[in-house]
Amino acid sequence: MSTTVHGFTDDALGTLDAVGVAAALRAGEVGRAEVLEAAIARTRRVDPSLDAVQVACFERAASAPETAGVFAGVPAFVKDNTDIAGLPSCHGSAAFTPRAATATSGPGAQFLHSGVVVIGKSTLPEFGLTASTEFTGRAPTRNPWNIEYSAGASSGGSAALVAAGVVPIAHANDGGGSIRIPAAANGLVGLKPTRNRLLDQPGARQLPVHLVAEGVVTRSVRDTAHYLAAVERFGANPKLAPIGLVEGPSARRLRIGLISEDVLGRPVHPDNAAVLASAAAILAGLGHEVVEMRLDVEPRFVDDFKRYWAMMAAAMTLSFRFGHRDHFDAGKLDPFTSGLIGLAKRNPLGVAASTWRLRSGTATYDRHFTDVDVLLTPVLSHPAPRIGELAPGQPFDELFTKLVDYVGFTPLNNVGGGPAVSLPHGLLPHGLPGSIQLAARRGDERSLLDLAYQLEAASPFPRIVDRTAAEGAA
Repeated sequence: MSTTVHGFTDDALGTLDAVGVAAALRAGEVGRAEVLEAAIARTRRVDPSLDAVQVACFERAASAPETAGVFAGVPAFVKDNTDIAGLPSCHGSAAFTPRAATATSGPGAQFLHSGVVVIGKSTLPEFGLTASTEFTGRAPTRNPWNIEYSAGASSGGSAALVAAGVVPIAHANDGGGSIRIPAAANGLVGLKPTRNRLLDQPGARQLPVHLVAEGVVTRSVRDTAHYLAAVERFGANPKLAPIGLVEGPSARRLRIGLISEDVLGRPVHPDNAAVLASAAAILAGLGHEVVEMRLDVEPRFVDDFKRYWAMMAAAMTLSFRFGHRDHFDAGKLDPFTSGLIGLAKRNPLGVAASTWRLRSGTATYDRHFTDVDVLLTPVLSHPAPRIGELAPGQPFDELFTKLVDYVGFTPLNNVGGGPAVSLPHGLLPHGLPGSIQLAARRGDERSLLDLAYQLEAASPFPRIVDRTAAEGAA
């Protein structure tokens, strides 16, 4: 029996990316209704296996007015921590009583500005606080490449749906790797933009350390590039030079810092190391200078991030209790969230000291680019775990130790505010896609997209349809 699940078939969506679907719609090669029908049919076919849809709104999508924008008419999902008027937001938590949002948030409006048609909201772990989209009391979101494995998090539902071919693009956001981690686990492109590049969730910019950035997960570099170029004009940040549309690779050659050890100086799993070495060899073969480096981060960064993460959990819980009152029951929080809140309460002075140190994270991040243009690292320290290994119901300290061992490279970009992109590269021995991360100076998404196009051309991204074909031939 196949453990791979996808919805790709010979319908109006085919194997097109979002740019391709939008072009077919504009040319009249397919109709808006048949594209939506294809996405809805694919959702119904695969979601019983993936559990990636938090709430569907098929009838609403079918009756919605025509949209404009670069992805006009393209079906998509929104992560369920982002308000869309008329749809509930439960933030992955059983503590909420679902009720429709009365207004669309800034990030939601920016996503809709691209022209997508929302057909539902995607799953995330409670408040997006962990690295696998798993829950207590209900089914986990599964990886379509192998449903016995985690889809990553926190944008795990979005990533699973895009990887499975249900839609070509989905909304995501990233506070410690939550775009890049599920992109890596599911073989997608996931770019976390520079801090404040796109609009943020309400109150995010008032936090002492602003970690979360908005974005998307896609199956092609050009989808990500076209999305960023389109939406950065909606609420553009005048303090950042526009990215503009990066349509392909340039002839520019860069100096790339290769980092193979995590923030604690530990080597990664051999499978991840092999993928990293392969990508480095390809980039060197394209004429880039690749030099070995180490992360210049103090070991206490991990504990500082942990304490600040705990403060974020406590702050979100408090905000939801006051903002939703009778529609929020803190007694239904999962054990991992409760463990984080307990950590913050036990050591408020430690949280304050850690926050103060993390506020210097921008300078720490910037130092890495003194002699190089881009960093090349793994996204994760080991391959995606099996379902259950990062389940939120296990003892808090055990789970957090596992998360530190898994998420060794992504949080620095959130603290430092710089852009980073997860790219698929090769296949791991157990059939899941491999991945690498490229990071750049704050504001320099163009260099990342340039290199991403080059790597995509030199080593085409693995496709889930090829995996199912291989399984069928075995």
